[in-house]
Amino acid sequence: MKRRLGVIRALALAAGFIVLDAAFAHSTAQAGGLNFSDRGVKPLSRGGAWVAGADDVGAVWYNPAGLADAGTSLMADFAWLNHTASFTRKTQVIDGAGTVRVYEFPTVTGKSPVLPIPTLGGSYNWGKKKQFTVAGALYAPYTAITSFPTQVDGQPAPQRYSLISLDGSALVNIGAWFAWKPIEQIRLGIGLGALVGTFTSTVFFNANPADRLIGAPEDPNYDSEGKLTAHILTPVANLGATFVPVKYVRIGLSYNLPIWINAPGDMQVRLPTAVLFDKATVSGEDVRVKFKLPGIFRAGIEVRPIEAIRAEVSYVREFWGIHDEIEVRPENIGLNNVTGFPSPYYVPTITLPRHFQDSNSIRVGAQGTIKVNNSYKIDLRAGFNYDQSAIPTPYLSPLTIDMDKYTVSFGGSLHVGDHWRLDAVYARIFAPDQEVSPAEAAVPKVNPVRGNPTATESINGGSYTASANVFGVGVNYRFK
Repeated sequence: MKRRLGVIRALALAAGFIVLDAAFAHSTAQAGGLNFSDRGVKPLSRGGAWVAGADDVGAVWYNPAGLADAGTSLMADFAWLNHTASFTRKTQVIDGAGTVRVYEFPTVTGKSPVLPIPTLGGSYNWGKKKQFTVAGALYAPYTAITSFPTQVDGQPAPQRYSLISLDGSALVNIGAWFAWKPIEQIRLGIGLGALVGTFTSTVFFNANPADRLIGAPEDPNYDSEGKLTAHILTPVANLGATFVPVKYVRIGLSYNLPIWINAPGDMQVRLPTAVLFDKATVSGEDVRVKFKLPGIFRAGIEVRPIEAIRAEVSYVREFWGIHDEIEVRPENIGLNNVTGFPSPYYVPTITLPRHFQDSNSIRVGAQGTIKVNNSYKIDLRAGFNYDQSAIPTPYLSPLTIDMDKYTVSFGGSLHVGDHWRLDAVYARIFAPDQEVSPAEAAVPKVNPVRGNPTATESINGGSYTASANVFGVGVNYRFK
C-alpha cells in the first residue's frame, strides 16, 4: 500500500505536467498542434496566408525575412480568443452480470476569459539602400485559457481529472530579429528569443485504493487538488527567406526550430479529506519536466497582378512526431504519515506517453486596396485555412481539445496619411464534433489502481465539441 500511495502521488504530479506540456505547446506551436488559432491581427485576416507577403513587425512569427519590408516602424495589436468547448464523458462499466456497458456523465462546458492577447514590437531600417533591418518584439500565443467548473448539477465535474483551470498563466515570446535585403529579389531573416513567464494550472486526482477496499471509484472524499506553478525560460529561434523572381510574384520560406523544454517548477497539493489522510503531509515541492516540441516549416506563394491586389497560398508542416513522451522528475518529493504506512516514499521519475503525429495546414488569403483620397486608403482582406490536428483520437482530452479545424476570417486596414495604419480582424473557427470511444481512449486515469467496476482506466472517452471567435484590433506607425 505504501508503494501504491507513492505512485498515486507521482501520477498526481504527472497529471499536472500533462497540463504544463499543453501550455508550453500552446505557446510555441501553430494551430495544427495545440494552439486553437493562428496569430496576429493583419495575418489572421488573410487566414494566416502570410509567409511570402509578410511585410511588417508581425513577420517575426511567420517569416522574419519579411522584416526587410517593415521599414522603421512601431506596431501594437491585441486580440481576444473567445473559445468554447464541451465534453460529455463516457466510460465502460461492468454490471453485476459481467456485461460491459457505456455510462455517460453530464455534459460539462469550458470557456475562456476576456483576455487581450498582445503583439508589441518595433523595427529599424538603415543602410545606403535600406538593406538592413533590426526588430524587437514581444508576443503571446493565441491560446484558449479554458476554465471548467468543479461541479455539475451538484456533483463533482467529470473532467476534473483532466483540467479545472489554467487561470494565472502568463507566457510570452520575446526576442530580436535581423533581416537583410542584398538585392531587391532576395530577403533573408533570422531571429533569436525566448519563451518566458509563469504557468499555473489546477487539476484534480483521485487517491482511492483499488477494488473498493475503502471507497467507491472516484469517491470525491479521495479527490485531491493539485496546483502547479512553473517558471519558464526556454530559447527559441527561427529563420526565413523571401524571393521575388519577377515583379508580381513572391515566394516565402521559413522554419521555426524545434524546442527542448527543461523547466523547473513547484506543485502544491491539497490531500484528500478521507480519514486515511488526516495526519498525512507532503515533503518537498520541486519538480522538473523534459520534453520536445516540433519544428515548423512554412512555404507560401503570393501574387500581385496589380498594385492594389495581393493573394497568397501557403502550406505549413508541423513536425509533432518528435513529441512522443514527457519525462517528469520530482526532486525529493515524499508522502509522509499516511495512517498505517511507513514514510516517506520518494517519488521516482515518470515517463508519460504522448504519441503525437506530424500535421499539415493549407491557407489561402487575399487583400485589395481602395484609395479614398490622397489622405486615406482602405485595405480589405479575407482568408480561409484548414488545420489538421496533431493529436491522435485516443489521446484527445478536455485538456487538449484540438480537432481538425476550419477558419474563415475577414478584416481590413485604414491608412491615415503616410504613417498610420489601423487594423481589425474577425475570424470564426469551426471544428467538427469528435467522438472518442471508451474502448480506444488512451489517457490514463490519475488513480493508478484499477477498481472492479471499470473495464478501463482512461478518463478521456466521450463526445467533444469546440469552436471559437477571434476579435482583434491593431495600430502600426511607419516613419518615413
